[in-house]
This record gives sequence, structure tokens and C-alpha cells, in this order.
Amino acid sequence: MVLYIPSDTLLHRLHPSTKIVGLALLLILTVAFQSPWYQLAILSGVLFLAWASGAFRNLRRILPLMITVLVFSVVSWSLFRRVGEPFWAFGPFTLSVESIRFGFAMGLRLEAMLVSGMIFVSCTKVEEFAYGLRSIGLPFAVSFALSLAFRLVPLFFTRIGTVVQAQQARGLDLKSGNVLQRARKYVPLLVPIFVYAIRDTDLLSMALESRGFGMRGKRTEFLSFPFLWRDYAILGTLLILNLAGWLIQVP
Repeated sequence: MVLYIPSDTLLHRLHPSTKIVGLALLLILTVAFQSPWYQLAILSGVLFLAWASGAFRNLRRILPLMITVLVFSVVSWSLFRRVGEPFWAFGPFTLSVESIRFGFAMGLRLEAMLVSGMIFVSCTKVEEFAYGLRSIGLPFAVSFALSLAFRLVPLFFTRIGTVVQAQQARGLDLKSGNVLQRARKYVPLLVPIFVYAIRDTDLLSMALESRGFGMRGKRTEFLSFPFLWRDYAILGTLLILNLAGWLIQVP
């Protein structure tokens, strides 16, 4: 459930604010083009960053999702986007060279976004993410809430696994029957799962209250990350690429 991969790569050593702003700039860059060739170039660069950061271990975990997103995007956009002169038509479905090119471009764009996000979570700890949000000017309460989501989602799925294993140990069969029958067997599991969620939320609120969450005054930081020349270089490079991409606007 923890996607962070400990390592000592360049991306791991970057300032947390550089990672957050760099991720945003990468996502914006993918929107600048509708050409599959430019999207393929962006995806190739992002895959190189994944290799350099050691994030391929996490990419293998979402490989089925990436293949599904690519295939679904290419097929749906190619069939439903009416652009150019269609060479095949069947009812509401049409195919043209332009629609197929656009479908591949959208599929590669989503792939680049997925890989970029996976690189970010593979190279950034939750504490670094919260520090980076505060460094770029977000209020402490907002940065804490966003970083807390990264902590609670794995915990929530861990609770679900615990409940499912406990019920299977008590004789609950979740594998027999068709899809609807198996889905119906998961309904009784919702009660203990929600009880666990409410209990964890109550414990979290008491822990925050006991530590003075919400008190006013100047906050001190335990973590400290220097903003070095490499951060300026990477942000400058990404900014130049974005400006160039939006000026070119290749269809």
C-alpha cells in the first residue's frame, strides 16, 4: 500500500516544492499537443524519468490499468469523435484517419499523466509532500488535509483487507457464484468497514486535539530542504518546454 520507493536518485533529492510544481508543469505540457507524435515524445521523456527514479517497480503494479486506459481511450475517441472524412461508418460509429490519430494522442496523454503521478508518489514521502505544499504558500490546514489523504487511503484499504480475511476465516465464501452473487456477499462487509472508518476518524480527531491542532501562532518545521541550483534548473527547463509547447500548438 505504500508506493514510496526509498532511493538516492536526483528526483528523490529535489526540493518537495520542485516536485509538486514540476508535476503540475508536466501535466500542463501534455495538454499543449493533440499530435500523437508529440505525445509519444512526452511519454518517452516521462518514462525515462521513471527509469532514472526507479519507479518502474510501481509502474509494473499498474500495468493492467495503463493498458486498459490506453486501449479504451484509443477505441472510444476513434469511434465517437467526428473529425475529418470518415472511411468507415456504422450507425453512430465512424472512423477516420484524424479520429484515430486523435484517439492515440489522448491515450498517450493519459498514459503520460499516469506515469508522471506514479513517479511523484514513488519519489516523495508524505511528510515531504506536506512540506512542499506549505512551501508554495498553502495554509497549514489545507496542506495537512491533502497529505492526510495519502495516509488514510492506504490505511482504509488495509482495514478492508483485514475485515475480508477475518470474515473468510469465519467461513464466508467470496469466490463462488457469478459476479452478482459475489458482489452481494460483500454487502455485509460494509458494516464493519464503516465502523472501522468511524473509529479511526474519532481516534484521529482526539489525537489532533490533544496535540493542539488549530492553535494559532508561528509554526516551526522539523524538516528542512534547501532549494538548490538543480531545482531552479529543472523548473526553468520545464517552464521553457511549456512555453514552447503552447506557442507551437501542433494539432
